[in-house]
Amino acid sequence: MSQPDIVKDFPRVAPDLVAQAAYGLPEVNREAIRGARLVANPGCYPTAVQLGLLPLVETGMVDLGHLIADAKSGVSGAGRKAELAILHAEAADNFKAYGVAGHRHWPEIRQGLEQAAGKPVGLTFVPHLTPMIRGIHATLYARITAAAAEAARSDVAFFQRLYEQRYRNESFVDVMPAGSHPDTRSVRAANVCRLAVHRPQGGDTLVVLSVIDNLVKGAAGQAVQNMNIMFGLPESQGLDQIPVVP
Repeated sequence: MSQPDIVKDFPRVAPDLVAQAAYGLPEVNREAIRGARLVANPGCYPTAVQLGLLPLVETGMVDLGHLIADAKSGVSGAGRKAELAILHAEAADNFKAYGVAGHRHWPEIRQGLEQAAGKPVGLTFVPHLTPMIRGIHATLYARITAAAAEAARSDVAFFQRLYEQRYRNESFVDVMPAGSHPDTRSVRAANVCRLAVHRPQGGDTLVVLSVIDNLVKGAAGQAVQNMNIMFGLPESQGLDQIPVVP
């Protein structure tokens, strides 16, 4: 599968450093981060989408050729540059998709999922701009395989347990109880990804809800988490603050 043309607009400025870099998603690359001199901090969309899909992709429980990520972001996800379309006054009372033909985070998400799966992955990623300041909400769709359906036939908690076991030792991933619907304000100002897995009508499509604060677990908080790992500090140091609600 070819990458969208948008990737060509972002050439590497220091290609000689690529071999020294580790991808900074601690829930996947903790040991590589620990010994790295350079860490590439993941984007906010890639963090929410990858953490939401990893348990399914790693175990081969879903059709890897047809994954869908329908993601929404607050306006701060675009930074603080003076651009008319992302001013909160312009985004208020409005909701729109963008980057459908090719978003710069699509290759990053796909690369991470392919490394987890060990094979090519087909991903449709559609980002949206929402009239809020901060927060990412990713609604993820994946069709389960026949083998996974058989395994879950007599166990309604099969996929719930899969997520709980995958993240049982991860301080910054919260797998919520079955039937939950996490919202963005529940993670505001906290370095946590909150997940919920659903199987509507007991059908062949799983729906995973993933929320983060794009400015914390999706940016600066994750950078601090990576720094703690690199310097041998407690991973949660400086990151224990609880969400700010409202």
